[in-house]
Amino acid sequence: MAERTILCPAVKPLPLRTVIADDHRLFRQGLVSLMRTRADLVTIVGEAGTPEEAVVLCEQLQPDLILLDIYLAGGSGLDAAAEIRSRFPDVAVVMLTASELGDHLDRAIRLGASGYLLKDLDAAELFDLVEGVSRDEVAVTRAIASRMLKRLAVTNASEGGRESDGPSLTTREVEVLRLVARGASNAQIAAELHVTVNTAKAHLKRILEKLNVQNRTQAATYAMRRGLVPEDPGA
Repeated sequence: MAERTILCPAVKPLPLRTVIADDHRLFRQGLVSLMRTRADLVTIVGEAGTPEEAVVLCEQLQPDLILLDIYLAGGSGLDAAAEIRSRFPDVAVVMLTASELGDHLDRAIRLGASGYLLKDLDAAELFDLVEGVSRDEVAVTRAIASRMLKRLAVTNASEGGRESDGPSLTTREVEVLRLVARGASNAQIAAELHVTVNTAKAHLKRILEKLNVQNRTQAATYAMRRGLVPEDPGA
């Protein structure tokens, strides 16, 4: 496989030390085998089948990343995600699941998950999104971003419209935030705005600080609630 150029320095050094938590052994073993084809990107350091095992492995191994199913034997992957985010904030939690339920997506966002991926995505997209996690990008496909924004639009309407108050963002920061809400990576933001990747990252860092949010997904939530992006993120 041809080497791929990293467009900006990794926040987490590659390969990412990774735990996979899924109670379907066959799927888990298949995912482990798939991930091992990209030893430059991830190193599998542990496997879990229950929420308790997932938390214990994060405590013992301090991985960079955990790919975590929502449905685990004897409990909820979202409950495990909440505990991991609380106890081990440096561990990036990416939900990898077959569930398309909006409530699950909403809770994952509130927990500060670093991504929400459906199991039907192809290997190349999975690798691209996992690589993005190393640069502190949220692993969310455009389809999931679209679904999230549409749900927020409905919630916003039911709550009586946009929120009126909030931190002051510059015109450029609003432009960056709109692109983030549409699922753009740092490299895509840089290309769209004709700036360097490091400049795009600096804008995003200031946006997160101003909004007092943890990641891009929560920033996108803010953008929709403020009416800063159209309901159709492709518009």
